[in-house]
Amino acid sequence: MMFKAAIFDMDGLLLDTENVCKKVFSEACQTLGVPFFEELYLSIIGCNAKTIRTRLTEGYKDVIDYELIHQEWRKNYDAVVLHQAIPVKKGAIALLDWLTSNNIPLAVATSTQRDVAEVKLKLAGLDAYFSNITTGCEVTHGKPHPEIYLLAAQRLGVEPKTCLAFEDSNNGVKSAMAATMKTYQILDLVEPCDEVRALNPHTHESLFSVYLELSK
Repeated sequence: MMFKAAIFDMDGLLLDTENVCKKVFSEACQTLGVPFFEELYLSIIGCNAKTIRTRLTEGYKDVIDYELIHQEWRKNYDAVVLHQAIPVKKGAIALLDWLTSNNIPLAVATSTQRDVAEVKLKLAGLDAYFSNITTGCEVTHGKPHPEIYLLAAQRLGVEPKTCLAFEDSNNGVKSAMAATMKTYQILDLVEPCDEVRALNPHTHESLFSVYLELSK
């Protein structure tokens, strides 16, 4: 094999979290009587907590204090994801099992804070696959900066250019490709933007499609 490790995003890639998160944010807006700015919301997918706060604070500055939305959103989100298993995305288990059977070390690189990420992976039954989890709170620069992927590769003890990376968001793809990794974009809520199309990642409809390609 031409690669020595594989690094996965989590939300929207391994777990069908993005649809849950979007629904809960929309419901928070409805509860508070403010509009749901869908385009603005989609722009934060793949971002770390700091960037999400900055963008939503700016986007809602003439409507409502972002802290009020955040509190309502977080309360309802935690009630779901900290107590229920989020559905695993199509092909995730098949790909993870195949990589593991070929002795490829695996890691997660997610913008989600560590305690929440660990609970999500455990509830979904995926935690045992991964050697380490690198999170957005551990880096100075979040996605699309490559820092999180570089740190994940360092923890695996491999050169970034020998890693496969799996992402769904545009920010995540830019992060992984800037880290010189062979990057697969698995389509979820957000279509590839022009900038990402120009980078020419390997685009697939599902992780199962990637599994079929790699296991030939």
